[in-house]
Amino acid sequence: MTVQEQIEQYIAAQPEPKQSEMRELHDMMLALMPACQLWFLDGKDEKGKIVSNPNIGYGSRSIQYASGKTREFYQTGMSANTTGISVYILGIEDRKYLAQTFGPDLGKASVTGYCIRFRTLADIKVDVLKAAIQCGIEQTGISH
Repeated sequence: MTVQEQIEQYIAAQPEPKQSEMRELHDMMLALMPACQLWFLDGKDEKGKIVSNPNIGYGSRSIQYASGKTREFYQTGMSANTTGISVYILGIEDRKYLAQTFGPDLGKASVTGYCIRFRTLADIKVDVLKAAIQCGIEQTGISH
């Protein structure tokens, strides 16, 4: 199964209205990063144990760990969670930046160092979310 097929299957498995909202976000991510690498992580570790929600990733960047080891990972991503949707914006060095810059204008959302979590798109200002994603893409210095 291709990554695109895995993504489609994951989105199709979500209940409405989450399914439609994830499709809208997926289309928005692809519009922001039209030639990006797509990722699908099923949330399982190498032993098959569930360690996170499945998630869809967009773009590619190198992550360097304290040990010196590096690996490729996505720039932005999203996943369904029990109460709504999470959008991940990776690569922003300042862990307070997202919350301070976009949090006040976003609407009903929880904003951490790299994650924006909300129940439904109706609870947030989608244009502010889009600006936050675009900002994250620009800060990583990797264009797509």
